[in-house]
Amino acid sequence: MTSPLILAKTAQETQITEFFQESVGKWRSQRRYYTLSSGTTKEIVSAIAIRFLEQGCEELQQLAQLHDLPNSVNLTCGAEVTWESTDSITKREESQGSTLFGALGNILYRDRGFATTKPVTAEYYFPNPKTLCLRTEYNGSVFEEELKLIGSKYRTRQTIISRAGEQLMIGQYLENRLER
Repeated sequence: MTSPLILAKTAQETQITEFFQESVGKWRSQRRYYTLSSGTTKEIVSAIAIRFLEQGCEELQQLAQLHDLPNSVNLTCGAEVTWESTDSITKREESQGSTLFGALGNILYRDRGFATTKPVTAEYYFPNPKTLCLRTEYNGSVFEEELKLIGSKYRTRQTIISRAGEQLMIGQYLENRLER
């Protein structure tokens, strides 16, 4: 007899694998960040590329090492995300870079966080097969994110950043797929 915990873990790993596979491609991301205390808004456009990472690949092995996971542990799957961002108003380059994601159970391992270059982990869950929710905590801040696939051409994302129980910033994103 299979344990319900093993079935749940398998279902979750299947969902994260399918979500990453469905996210593969090149995307145009239009983002708006609202700083709640000052009322300021920043608009960013990013070119994003997402590549699926198979279990056992070199990138996931390196990510597991960054997190000091035992050599016997294989991350289920992952994604590499690269981006180039520009301020929509000033046309100034904001940032560019890449990050790795690797899943194991209900934990998403990352080589860097939203506001740090250090490795971080997030708990994740799926309220439905097309919506991934993450909760990441580091440096006294909490990042709650929701990514939703809408058909095959669109994704929405929302990030709420809090510190000491107070919401500081909300990021909202509309992303359209340019190619698979």
